[in-house]
Amino acid sequence: MTTRTEQSPSSPRPLALITGVGRTAGIGAGIARRLAASGWDIAFTYWKPYDARMAWGAEPGATGTIEAGLAELGAATAAIEADLADPEAPARVFDEAERRLGPVTALVLSHCESVDSGLLDTTVESFDRHFAVNTRATWLLIREYGRRFSVERGTGRIISLTSDHTVGNLPYGASKGAMDRVTLAAAHELAHLGVTANAVNPGPVDTGWMTEEVRAHCLAATPLGRLGTPQDTAHLVDFLCSREGQWVNGQLLKSNGGLA
Repeated sequence: MTTRTEQSPSSPRPLALITGVGRTAGIGAGIARRLAASGWDIAFTYWKPYDARMAWGAEPGATGTIEAGLAELGAATAAIEADLADPEAPARVFDEAERRLGPVTALVLSHCESVDSGLLDTTVESFDRHFAVNTRATWLLIREYGRRFSVERGTGRIISLTSDHTVGNLPYGASKGAMDRVTLAAAHELAHLGVTANAVNPGPVDTGWMTEEVRAHCLAATPLGRLGTPQDTAHLVDFLCSREGQWVNGQLLKSNGGLA
């Protein structure tokens, strides 16, 4: 794929670093496509072993397919495999993104560890892994972003994807709740850089994980009578990353069709 150094210097594109872009049907991939269409270059992370151990399984060729689709939209790309449970991974991700495409303007955090379990059956190992991936990696990625920020003041964006699910999904919901606090702190602690930071709760989006029972429940609970899509989330992220979205800052935004 192309790198920024191969592009015309007269039309530079800002760079978005998006985590958790492992499957073509995922929210991360939808966000990447929307931002690419809006004029962004895209660096993204993925971690095949996570998808491989989930019910949907790994998607062969997904990384190449995603990169090719982004390139068709004019974006230079950098796909970076990273286990975000490793505390050294965030710095390596930024090193690679900067080496290949330049400084990061927008950081979009759509990675997750999500394994269903409740209060009584969650293991310590699972609890710790959820917090390592969903909370600690978010903090470390935001910290790297703040330390390295070097683009025009007022253009920086941090957006994390969150969830309010808790019952039967304790470690996921708890670690996402902690992630919110980290993200919202950045809206104040990185104010001197002119960076905005927001958390987005997209509600349940069917990217292949829903059972028929879950799908029917979500449809019944949503006034608009349909399920959320990656494109719904992507449109909001696109706005938040735009100049017009700068005044939205330090917010936990729900974009879930009115799910009750």
